Amino acid sequence: MASATTIADLERISADRLKDLVLAQAQQEIENPSPGSKVAIVDVRDDVGLVWPDLGRTGREAKEVRLRREVKERRLRRGDHVGGHIKSSLHFPSGSLDATMPTLLRQLADKDTVVFHCALSKQRGPSAALRYLREREAQQAQQQQAKAEGKGVAEGDKEEKGTEDGNSETELKVKQQKVYVLDRGFVGWQEVYGPDERLTEAWRKELWEEGY
Repeated sequence: MASATTIADLERISADRLKDLVLAQAQQEIENPSPGSKVAIVDVRDDVGLVWPDLGRTGREAKEVRLRREVKERRLRRGDHVGGHIKSSLHFPSGSLDATMPTLLRQLADKDTVVFHCALSKQRGPSAALRYLREREAQQAQQQQAKAEGKGVAEGDKEEKGTEDGNSETELKVKQQKVYVLDRGFVGWQEVYGPDERLTEAWRKELWEEGY
């Protein structure tokens, strides 16, 4: 039995290399749009919704409070999904992965390359990638068990394999997939590619001017 995947097993991918993959995929979709993307980028940054109380202040004091609120809100939101995202990335917030992991597994089933990231790719991104890999391994093990018992495997997950005597036997198809974590996360990405509309969508320069 294969040993379980660990954080140490996760491979990193640089922003520069991911940029090449994104541009190559975009060009391929222009030339041959029917097959669909084989590269998926999963953004697990969490949305931050802030509700500020009305403190009833007026005049100069109210203006100062509003300014402090704006600065605090900007800092709290920076690094989460507000401020931009990699073009065509999938948004699966880490806080709701318990509920959305089955959907994520289905959406990534046919991908050749999957890249996870959060703000800095130090905690949420690697943790989500590790969880995805383990869930995927568990799913494949269940499918193999179902095949061995002769039940519960969808026809689309099977393939015919010829044998030496000319007969055929059914095997479970296992999609080979490379899973990476984006080095330095979206913070590092936007420092280089934030203004590039080919690569980044909804980038807001003003949220990043003071750094992360």
